[in-house]
Amino acid sequence: MAKSDDSSPDARARRYQRIALWSIAFILLSAVILPLGSYVYTGIQSAQAQAVEDSNPRANYWRAVREGDRGYTAVEGKEAGVLVQSGGQNWRQYRNRLLANYGGWALFLIVIAILVFFGLRGRVEISGGRSGVMVKRWNAWERFVHWYVAILFVLLAITGLSILFGRAVLIPLLGPEGFAAWADLAIGLHNVCGPAFSIGVAVMIIMWIPNNLPSKGDGEWLSKAGGMFSHDSHPPAGKANAGEKIWFWIISTVGVTAIVTGFILDFPNYGQTRDTMQLANIIHGIATLVWVGVWFGHAYLGTIGTDGALEGMTTGEVDANWAKQHHNLWYDEVRQSGGETRQAAGEAPKPGTGEQPA
Repeated sequence: MAKSDDSSPDARARRYQRIALWSIAFILLSAVILPLGSYVYTGIQSAQAQAVEDSNPRANYWRAVREGDRGYTAVEGKEAGVLVQSGGQNWRQYRNRLLANYGGWALFLIVIAILVFFGLRGRVEISGGRSGVMVKRWNAWERFVHWYVAILFVLLAITGLSILFGRAVLIPLLGPEGFAAWADLAIGLHNVCGPAFSIGVAVMIIMWIPNNLPSKGDGEWLSKAGGMFSHDSHPPAGKANAGEKIWFWIISTVGVTAIVTGFILDFPNYGQTRDTMQLANIIHGIATLVWVGVWFGHAYLGTIGTDGALEGMTTGEVDANWAKQHHNLWYDEVRQSGGETRQAAGEAPKPGTGEQPA
């Protein structure tokens, strides 16, 4: 049998083909295996680092601190043995990034919406003008409680918002030293005014519950938004309309929530844990932002938004035409019961109003 000639052109071509195929296979296999080597190398490094850390007392100590492990301290207290509470970082994220950021924008947009509405709608004037006859609406005690709560609310809102938004808003205006001085004063005022404010709110709720229970006509008032978007006659309402009732129940729910959480923050030495304090702080912030946002609308409608409304809480009296326009059911009750009315000083009842002082 004759031997094959490996030096022939065909044999060399076949040999080159085999070399090429094995080379391609080797390259492909290397492309798959070599990257996996980095995982092996990383794993070895991690294991070595963990071994070093496990044997490092300082690393072990701070790991235990971060995980909230309790240690020993001579100081007495419920959480005295915890050096660092890791939940504080989560609280800081919620407060500074979510609450302060979105809450600030929400209040800003509410103010802008009120200004736009006032520019488009204008002031709600008294239909037919003033009658010259004044009707008693609030007595001296009711007005005192209202203004007591209102003044403290404004002080708490200013100081509380300063604490929440101070870093972003006030430091650029006052500088670090100026803001530090104001923040120190604001925190002191806030903590002192809060308990005093809660007393006024409690008295207000008890005093005005009868006026703010649901009644017939509230649904119609809400469906027409109290006539704020039209120049037609206002829907019927008693001494408190449906909008005022909503404001009252916001005070009684959201407001009371803000007050209770405020007490938790104001008196921290009655068994509260830091987790409880942090949760109370977030709830307090949300509740007060909602309260302040709704208060913007209440203050607008009670002052520049509605002609004659502010007089009820300053003098205790309102014009008869204002009463008929905004609270006609209550006005009818006043007239039927012989309620207190009088002629406005220096004015006579205007012809065509049909009003005469009792």
